[in-house]
Amino acid sequence: MTTPQPLPVFPDGFLWGVATSAFQIEGAVAQDGRGPSSWDAFTREPGRIKDGSDATVATDHYHRWPEDVALLRELGVGAYRFSLSWPRLLPTGAGPLNVPGLDFYDRLVDALCEAGIQPVPTLFHWDTPLALEERGGWLLRDTARRFADYAAEVAARLGDRVAHWITLNEPAEVTLLGYGLGVHAPGKRLLFEALPAAHHQLLGHGLAVRALRDQGARSIGIANSHGPVHACSGSEADTGAADFYDTLTNRLFADPLLLGRYPEGLAELLPGPVDEDLRVIAEPLDWYGVNYYQPTLVGAAESTGGPADGPGDGIADGPGAGFAGVDIPAELPFALHEMPGRERTGFGWAVVPEGLSETLRILRVRYGDRLPPVMVTENGCAYPDRTEDSARIAFLDAHLRELHTALAEGIEVRGYFIWSLLDNFEWAEGRSQRFGLVHVDYTTLERTPRASFHWFRRALSAQRAAGASAGVRPRE
Repeated sequence: MTTPQPLPVFPDGFLWGVATSAFQIEGAVAQDGRGPSSWDAFTREPGRIKDGSDATVATDHYHRWPEDVALLRELGVGAYRFSLSWPRLLPTGAGPLNVPGLDFYDRLVDALCEAGIQPVPTLFHWDTPLALEERGGWLLRDTARRFADYAAEVAARLGDRVAHWITLNEPAEVTLLGYGLGVHAPGKRLLFEALPAAHHQLLGHGLAVRALRDQGARSIGIANSHGPVHACSGSEADTGAADFYDTLTNRLFADPLLLGRYPEGLAELLPGPVDEDLRVIAEPLDWYGVNYYQPTLVGAAESTGGPADGPGDGIADGPGAGFAGVDIPAELPFALHEMPGRERTGFGWAVVPEGLSETLRILRVRYGDRLPPVMVTENGCAYPDRTEDSARIAFLDAHLRELHTALAEGIEVRGYFIWSLLDNFEWAEGRSQRFGLVHVDYTTLERTPRASFHWFRRALSAQRAAGASAGVRPRE
C-alpha cells in the first residue's frame, strides 16, 4: 500500500470526530423499556432488507459502549456524533421519559466527557417511535410537536454536558426514501404526496431549536445531505431535469432553513399555515451540518444520457443514502445516470472527492451570509473486508484534502466527522455494507480496528502536534 503524504494542517480548534446512529449500532431493541420503532417494524416485513438481517443485536453497543468509548479515546477524536433513540427514551413517542433508557445515555455522555471527547447527539436519526408512525408519523403535524417535547425533555437531563446538538439527520432521505419511494421505513410509496413529511420534519426541527435554546443549549445544527447535481447533457430537457432534482434533494431542505422560504412552486403543495411555519423553521442555527458522499448525474426521464450512459443507466446514483440503487418510477420527471470514469465504493457509489469542496462552494454562493459556519457531519465509504483497507484510506485522504482546499478559499468549516466508527446495520442493505473504521465480527461482535483507524489516529496526532507547535495545547 502506498502511504499518503501527511495531511495539510487544519485550523486551530477544528473539531475532528466520527459518527454513528442508535438504531444501527445499539441493539437491545426490547430491553430496559425501549419501545418499537418504525424501523423495527420495517425490518420484519419480508424482502425489505437485502440480506434478511435485522438490528435486534446490531453491534450490541448498548452493552459494549465502554469498549467503544475506549476505541474513541484510542483514536484521538475530539468529538463523537451519536444519536439518541427516541423510542428508547419515549417508548410511545410521548409521556414520561423511560428512566433506564435515559440512564444509558447519561452514562455514555459522562464517559465521553471523562475521556475528553465532546458529545454531539442527534435527536432524530430515522427511528420514529412506532406508536407515532402508526398514527401517521411525519405526515402529521402533531409529530413535530411531539418531537419538540422530546427535545426539551432530553436537553433538561443531558444539556449540561452536551457540546453540540443536532436536531435531524437527513430529512431528505426520510421523506424521499421512506415516504416517497417506500424503500426505507415506513415503507410508503406516496411519491409527491410525501412532501408533508418534509415540511413537518423541518417544522419539528424549528420547534426543537426553540426547545433546546429554552434549556440553555448554545450550539445547535442540523445534518442535511448535500451533493452537486450535474446535467448529463446541455439540452434544455436534461438541464431542466437536473434543476428539478437539485430542488427536490438539496434546496427543498436548505432554503426553508437558511432563507425562510421554499423553492418556487413548492409551498402550495405543503399543509398548514406554511408562512407562519417558515418563521419557526428558519430559527437561526449556530452551524449547518453537511453529509456528503457523491454528486449526481441527471437527465430527463426520456433522456438517453449521451456519453454518460452505463450499465447502471436508469438506476439511481444519488447523494448520501439518497436514491442510490433505487429504481426510479416512471412518474418522476428525471433519470439518474452513472458518473463515467470514476472508481466506485463497495456500495457502488462514485468516488468524487472534489464534489465535497464543490458542495461547500455551492452552499456559499447560494446562501451567502445566511449560511452559518459548516460542519461536515458525515463523509465516508463502504468497502468489503480488506486486510490493507487501502481504498478507504485513499478515499478519506482525498476528501480531507478537498476540505482543506475549501477552507483555504475562505469557506468557514469548523469540523469533520467520518461515517462511521463501527461497521453497523446499514438500513435496507442490512449487514452487506461495511463503513467502519473498526471491523465488527457479527458472530462474536469482536471489534478490530482497521488500517484506516490507525491512519486516522496518526493523522489526528500529527494535527495536534502541528497545533502544539503553533502554541495550541493538545487534548490530553
